[in-house]
Amino acid sequence: MSRADTAPSAASAGKPEASVAAGPVAAGPAGPAAAARAPGSPLRELLRPLGLFRSELVTTFRRWRTLALLLVLMAVPVLVGIAVKIETSDGGSVGGGEGDGPAFIAQVTNNGLFLVFTSLAVTLPFFLPMTVGMIAGDSIAGEAAGGTLRYLLVAPAGRTRLLLAKYATTVVFCVAATLAVALSALAVGALLFPVGEVTLLSGTPVSFGEGLLRTLLIALAVAASLLGLAALGLFVSTMTNSGVTAMAATVGLLITVQIVDTIPQLHAVHPYLFPHYWLSFGDLLRDPVYWDPLLKNLGLQALYVAVFGSAAWARLTNKDITA
Repeated sequence: MSRADTAPSAASAGKPEASVAAGPVAAGPAGPAAAARAPGSPLRELLRPLGLFRSELVTTFRRWRTLALLLVLMAVPVLVGIAVKIETSDGGSVGGGEGDGPAFIAQVTNNGLFLVFTSLAVTLPFFLPMTVGMIAGDSIAGEAAGGTLRYLLVAPAGRTRLLLAKYATTVVFCVAATLAVALSALAVGALLFPVGEVTLLSGTPVSFGEGLLRTLLIALAVAASLLGLAALGLFVSTMTNSGVTAMAATVGLLITVQIVDTIPQLHAVHPYLFPHYWLSFGDLLRDPVYWDPLLKNLGLQALYVAVFGSAAWARLTNKDITA
């Protein structure tokens, strides 16, 4: 056989080789994705905290305890709405006397939207912060008690990233718990009472749409009011290896601070206590809005987050997880 007869065959045989050689070039668009999945890649390092946060979020909201706490919070507006409906149907008045309830409870029968504000005012002093204190207190101590903290830190998560993921999850729970109360109250209020144009506490009527917008702002203000307690609970959680102890200590501190906030002789320290401005969300129902108490509340919560968040970081980074 001559070289001329074999040349086409060799040439044709060379084409697959060229195609194979060009294979990686053809697969070039997948190159960046593969590089992102490679260990130690910058994108992987950037997305790792998000993965840890997602894992913590799913774990927290899959627990029966978390779901039970949310259901209890959602039951409060139902009880308040039924109580107001029964009292008014019997010819009684709601909030007619001094100290009978929040300033806007008397408006519930005129507009069901006020049941949202009433329910938030009822749950904010104890029920809402208690649930947040339980979630925050169990965040680190619960992992230590279950023996999973050391395994979380053996993985390339890092103590700082774990702490941030735990706190971010608690913040999401603050928002979820507040919205659970607000949405439940909105549904019950619309079912039991008329809804429509909203008359603000200052006497100014606004549309139902603006009333809903103010309701959303109030829910966000209430959730932000719980951020200081969440940071405090996270710090307490780093101080012990018992989740029950951390939860009890956080709730105990909450009750103690609220008692101190009611003692007139200690008025000098009241502006520095994290629950002092909690009910300032009612100022969003005025026209014009009273921003000063709201801004003081946000500033105070930011201060608690900075102080106790830093303390929690210092404690966790020096914590002996092998004990």
